[in-house]
Amino acid sequence: MDILYKNDGFVFSYRVGGILIREGKILLQKPVNDDYAIIGGHVSSMETSKETLIREFKEEIHADISVDNLMAVGEIFFPWGDKPCHQICLYYKIHLENENSIPLTGSFWGYDDFDNKRIDLEFCWVPLKELEKGLKVYPLELIPYILQQKEEAVHFISRQI
Repeated sequence: MDILYKNDGFVFSYRVGGILIREGKILLQKPVNDDYAIIGGHVSSMETSKETLIREFKEEIHADISVDNLMAVGEIFFPWGDKPCHQICLYYKIHLENENSIPLTGSFWGYDDFDNKRIDLEFCWVPLKELEKGLKVYPLELIPYILQQKEEAVHFISRQI
């Protein structure tokens, strides 16, 4: 059961994302007709954030990963349909356990199930230079920290509403 609460007035979401960088490129997800985002998902009850990342990467792209250090904590406010959403998201640096498990260049397809609907996702290896040039990747406030690749965790706030 995902830690995702909805009521008449707002949505609360507890999410985790994985930052996978390899040879100057980052692996991102792109839902059809939407912008790029960090790969991850909602934490389930009684599941650690690291366990969630391992599960999400296995489910969505059949990749085995190891979770490295916590990179950022984001408080993110954005529209969820017609309601405001308050999301807490932990972002970790990660690496592949088996580099033969997914394509290491270009893009490939996977999917997620959300609200009992299948969502097709394009997974793309994007050069970090594209992020420097302003490629939209949500949350936008996380991008400078990805580019700096500091070892200590940071905190940021993203207000999209």
